[in-house]
Amino acid sequence: MADGDGLGEAATAAASPPAPAPGLSPSLGWRERLRAGLAGTGASLWFVAGLGLLYALRVPLRLCENLAAVTVFLNSLTPKFYVALTGTSSLISGLIFIFEWWYFHKHGTSFIEQVSVSHLRPLMGGTESSISEPGSPSRNRESETSRQNLSECKVWRNPLNLFRGAEYRRYTWVTGKEPLTYYDMNLSAQDHQTFFTCDTDFLRPSDIVMQKAWRERNPPARIKAAYQALELNNDCATAYVLLAEEEATTIVDAERLFKQALKAGETIYRRSQQCQHQSPQHEAQLRRDTNVLVYIKRRLAMCARKLGRIREAVKIMRDLMKEFPPLTMLNIHENLLESLLELQAYADVQAVLAKYDDISLPKSAAICYTAALLKTRTVSDKFSPETASRRGLSTAEINAVEAIHRAVEFNPHVPKYLLEMKSLILPPEHILKRGDSEAIAYAFFHLQHWKRIEGALNLLQCTWEGTFHHVSVYPKKELPFFINFTAGLCSSTAMIALLTHQFPEIMGVFANAGLGLWPSQPEVVSVFEENTQGLK
Repeated sequence: MADGDGLGEAATAAASPPAPAPGLSPSLGWRERLRAGLAGTGASLWFVAGLGLLYALRVPLRLCENLAAVTVFLNSLTPKFYVALTGTSSLISGLIFIFEWWYFHKHGTSFIEQVSVSHLRPLMGGTESSISEPGSPSRNRESETSRQNLSECKVWRNPLNLFRGAEYRRYTWVTGKEPLTYYDMNLSAQDHQTFFTCDTDFLRPSDIVMQKAWRERNPPARIKAAYQALELNNDCATAYVLLAEEEATTIVDAERLFKQALKAGETIYRRSQQCQHQSPQHEAQLRRDTNVLVYIKRRLAMCARKLGRIREAVKIMRDLMKEFPPLTMLNIHENLLESLLELQAYADVQAVLAKYDDISLPKSAAICYTAALLKTRTVSDKFSPETASRRGLSTAEINAVEAIHRAVEFNPHVPKYLLEMKSLILPPEHILKRGDSEAIAYAFFHLQHWKRIEGALNLLQCTWEGTFHHVSVYPKKELPFFINFTAGLCSSTAMIALLTHQFPEIMGVFANAGLGLWPSQPEVVSVFEENTQGLK
């Protein structure tokens, strides 16, 4: 996907080691080609071996006799059997269709597709593309694979996601409903296991406990496990992170726990830096400790932003982006943009956009609509549709309109939320680029910045309604394949059952024809004549 190309490639390019010497490439290429050829022919060899084994055992297994017996049995079946069979198949496929539809509306994905990818694909020899760990100093053979995975990424972690304990839980207290879907929380659990665990965790009892905590679905169980980890090691940074995210009921409490996590995380990070070259395991541990430290500093910046200390938040984010430049794929610059807009430091916002609003980097609603906001700001206070229709648009107004066009083309869902034509809800922890979830996340935090600039929403409304209101249909929400498949299966089996019930003799002829038991031509003619007379 075009959205993920730039930052992912920038991160992988920054972290990729130099290419091997030219003298080594022929042998490696020959071995890799041989290994790929053997992997590709493996399935074919197994299939041929299975056919050969079946042919060799045809006499002991009496395959010909059994096949003849099955043919006789199928030939003796009456049309009532086919009616019952098709009716049952129609009922079962209908139930599957209803379940798939319900699961898709509740979780946003197909159940059959999810099970196939998660469980059947590894058994058939497929491998799931792992999430690349940011900040990796060495990528060697995984560099190109990671680049392709990032470029095809569609679901991104929301850079401005709220705190579960201090913010999302308020919604649960008021309404008694969960603000996050199971699918969203499952993605977050995968992120936590990727960022906060490594292969050397078994060496430390506290990290073993935290590995189980990140896999827990029940929040009280996760919190209990975090306290157990702190009993084993009072400097377990990831335990403080979990408590700050899920147990703290206010931003002040979350900030206090994150500061404790920062103190422990910096100590562990310095220790890992000293041992990083001893073994690959120590390198993996350094990557994990880097991820933990970056996560803690970013959340501390967000706490400062929410508590009104915006300049402090901006400083933390700037220092973080300078200290860990390969981690731009985490979209920390979007947090910085929002904080600078709150300070009304529009020159600094323009400087950040000049660095990240580039054709080679992945776009986002925050980048596109912030660029449009800055250009709208220069003309929106004096803009009038009537005046513009009489005298035409000025150069600055044309630039603003083109910037809005570009933003709306990227994500056409945002204007409805900025113009308050659709109600805002709490943003999710993960967003779909160019989708409705990204529009909700952007408008939730940036609506106040558009309202602050006089006439900005008016210019947005005029441009959007005049150009895109009836034209833009991107992105279309497509139903998963298995929902369409089960719907077609249910309809076809129901139609076959109805035809078999109404015309049992004709359907019997077709059934026998499908089994290779062709009746004689007079029999077919007599069957059709009888049914035709019955219809008359």
